[in-house]
Amino acid sequence: MKRLFNKRGMEMVQVAILVAIAVALGLIFKTQITDFVNDTFSSLDRARF
Repeated sequence: MKRLFNKRGMEMVQVAILVAIAVALGLIFKTQITDFVNDTFSSLDRARF
């Protein structure tokens, strides 16, 4: 029974699910993320720190 519920295996499944969700959200909101990053860096460039 211990082999079925191995903690390390469950943690790997959880990490894989979280990575898949992050990739899916990145693909869905790709244009919004790109626009946000471009706007942020352009405003930082205009500020001339």
